[in-house]
Amino acid sequence: MKQIVADAAIKEVKSNMVLGLGSGSTAALMIKSLADQIRSGKLQNIRGVATSFQSEVLALELDIPLVDLASVSQIDLAIDGADEVDPGFQLIKGGGACHVREKLVASKANQLLIVVDETKLVQNLNHSFPLPVEVLPNAWKQVQEVIEEMNGSSTLRMATKKAGPVVTDQGNLVLDVLFNDGIKNPRETEISLNNIPGVLENGLFVDLTDKVLVGKIEDNIPVVYSPSKVG
Repeated sequence: MKQIVADAAIKEVKSNMVLGLGSGSTAALMIKSLADQIRSGKLQNIRGVATSFQSEVLALELDIPLVDLASVSQIDLAIDGADEVDPGFQLIKGGGACHVREKLVASKANQLLIVVDETKLVQNLNHSFPLPVEVLPNAWKQVQEVIEEMNGSSTLRMATKKAGPVVTDQGNLVLDVLFNDGIKNPRETEISLNNIPGVLENGLFVDLTDKVLVGKIEDNIPVVYSPSKVG
């Protein structure tokens, strides 16, 4: 499913584009498909803007030309994955702790295309997948206490194969937050969290997504469809 939806996303790419290169497993497959198209000559003069160190390393390994976010006035198209997508195309991202750079790229893009498999589609955000909140290292406990006052429980994300917490590309820590009743109003929640002193950014992507491509298995065959936005 991930491969077919990644290939479908590349069909949206045109030569001469500045392209936001997302992070995560599906986005990695998209970057590899993009490299194949560039190598074959089907796509020319593509410049990529990486959303994470992961996507930057992969693009460099595949000889995809990269430019810095600060050096471009706009991004034609950003292609990225998501951890949850609701019917109104509001997202939770940040399972890979890359949501700050991902949001910077998405907000500068003329179009944000999200590629997911159907397991990422939900009716309401945050009932099962925690919302990542990036915090300054010396502020995580203070932020956690404020989130508790907002009826949210949070845990400091711990690293695997490394002692201690996950450290983001920006050198910060991540709190994974679950609100008691999920997130009913993503716009209000995004603003409220970002107004907490010590918070750099959270993984709610509100009113940024233009199109979603979904992969699913139908009659044992992987297919891709594009749902309509609700609301």
